[in-house]
Amino acid sequence: MHMSTRRQPRTAALSTLLLAFGVFTGSALHAESDLTPPSREYYAYVCAESEDQVALVRFGPSGIEVTKTITVGSFPAETEGPHGINISPGGRYWYVSIAHGNPFGSIHKYETGTDEWLGDVQVGMFPATLDVAATTGLLFVVNSDFYGDHVPSTISVVETSTMTEIAQFESGTMPHGARFSRDGRKLYSANMMDDELVEIDALRFEVGRRLKLGRTGHSAGGHARHAGHEDTAAGHGAHGQPSVEPSWVTPPTSGGMVYVTALSGNAIYEVDTGAWKVARRLETPAPGPYNAAVAPDERLLVVTYKKGDSVGFWDLDEGREVARVSTTRRIPHGVAITSDGRFSLVTVEGVGGEPGVVEVYDNGAFRRVAQIDIGKQAGGIALWERN
Repeated sequence: MHMSTRRQPRTAALSTLLLAFGVFTGSALHAESDLTPPSREYYAYVCAESEDQVALVRFGPSGIEVTKTITVGSFPAETEGPHGINISPGGRYWYVSIAHGNPFGSIHKYETGTDEWLGDVQVGMFPATLDVAATTGLLFVVNSDFYGDHVPSTISVVETSTMTEIAQFESGTMPHGARFSRDGRKLYSANMMDDELVEIDALRFEVGRRLKLGRTGHSAGGHARHAGHEDTAAGHGAHGQPSVEPSWVTPPTSGGMVYVTALSGNAIYEVDTGAWKVARRLETPAPGPYNAAVAPDERLLVVTYKKGDSVGFWDLDEGREVARVSTTRRIPHGVAITSDGRFSLVTVEGVGGEPGVVEVYDNGAFRRVAQIDIGKQAGGIALWERN
């Protein structure tokens, strides 16, 4: 179905200074006293889940603006819920998961820049986070099935040149978050209702290893054939403990570390994918860590606190939060860090009839430097390197 685009009038808004922020001394990471304006432009595609829109946001020396709004989905009379979004390796295409369907959701493909709709494919129940392998070009999307019974759900594999689903395999209960290793051979995802991190063999289309995440530093790992879902019932996860609800996983660092946020566990798990064990369990001072991103230098982790209405900045060398900033509205959601590491772009859903917000933070000063409203329930975000 051909979808419409709407160009926005120029609404560049120069940044407002930080309303409140905290910086703790004694860390290798420290707040810079002066803000340096951006020297280049950055672009991001951002989902507005309750509007069936994707906004193209530009941030640069002149401020921040929405340059275009793209209406997505197949049924204009219904709210279909664009949830996850990502850019293809090389930056030529963008893909968005449309969560609601009858009953299945879908993935839609667009060309970057022109934002021309190129095709779609039906997948599973409530497709959410997605990623594209740089080596094979295959797209993997977790079918989170948020509103169904808490039973194991699936991951779909899509061949993107033809937009064909070529496989669908069981992952776990309410999978969310999906990020590839650098070589594209492994995909990492979290099963929220099973309290586990899974490592997917992206060539065999199957779960290779599972790692149980508990409320202590101890976690149990093993191969997929030894792991079941019998520990998760009535709000209890690994080893009968209250569920920690892992909600996101970052791509592996150069040293093979991934960071898993625990929405109900109020913790961040640093997992060594080589040893397949939890290296550190970092207690969060704010509740509800939801999404996270690692800076290119691998020293800074930026976290959204969905239940704490704030954004946290973590020194990974020292394993502690060094700054936290309250968001302008409630329910922060996604975060993406620019390729030069200078800025973090954060989405905030808002509540009720409030518009969603895209906020920009200076990663050197730990300050919010710009913000702009988009459609309601801002969620998934993907940075686009236009050049």
